[in-house]
Amino acid sequence: MRNYGPDVLTVADELAQAYVEIFTAPPWDGRDVDETRAKFRERLETDARRPGFRAVIEWSDDGEMAGFATGWTTRAPFRTDRAYGKVTRRLGAARIDELLMGTTEVDELGVRPRARGTGLGRRLLSALVSTAPGGRAWLLTWDQAHDTVRFYRHLGWQEPEPSPGDGTDIVVFLSPTPS
Repeated sequence: MRNYGPDVLTVADELAQAYVEIFTAPPWDGRDVDETRAKFRERLETDARRPGFRAVIEWSDDGEMAGFATGWTTRAPFRTDRAYGKVTRRLGAARIDELLMGTTEVDELGVRPRARGTGLGRRLLSALVSTAPGGRAWLLTWDQAHDTVRFYRHLGWQEPEPSPGDGTDIVVFLSPTPS
C-alpha cells in the first residue's frame, strides 16, 4: 500500500481508469464512461491540492491499481457543491460543525472487482483514517448502494440521526468511536 499527497497526480490516469471501472458498474451503471472519467480527473486536480489531502493506493503484483481511498480534512466553511448540500440537509448546519469540521473526510473508496472480498476495502479505509484528527472521520454514500452501506455498517461506522424532513438520497457515516 502506498501513500500519496498531491503527487497522486502522477498516477492520475491509472486512478481515473480504476474509478471509471468501479463507479460505472452497478449500482452506479448508467453513467457515461467518458464523462465520469473527465469529471473525476477535474475533481482530482482540485482535491489533490486541498489541505490535508491524502490518497492510499494498493497496487497488485501485476502493476495495476487494485483499489484506492482519498480524503482530506474538512474545513470551514462547509462546502455547498457536489453532494454537500445534501449532507447539510441530512444533518443540519449546527451538527455539521459539531460532527464533521476538523475531521477526515473520506471522499472516495474504491476496490476493483477482482480485488473484492480480500479485505482490501477495509485496509484502505483504515490506512486513510489512521491519521484522522482525534481518530474522527466521516463519509457519505448513495442510499441505493446497498452493498456499500452494508460494508460501512459491518465495519462499525455509525449513521447519525437525520434531521427531520431529511429527504436526501445519501447516507452519512461517522467513523467508529476511537478507543
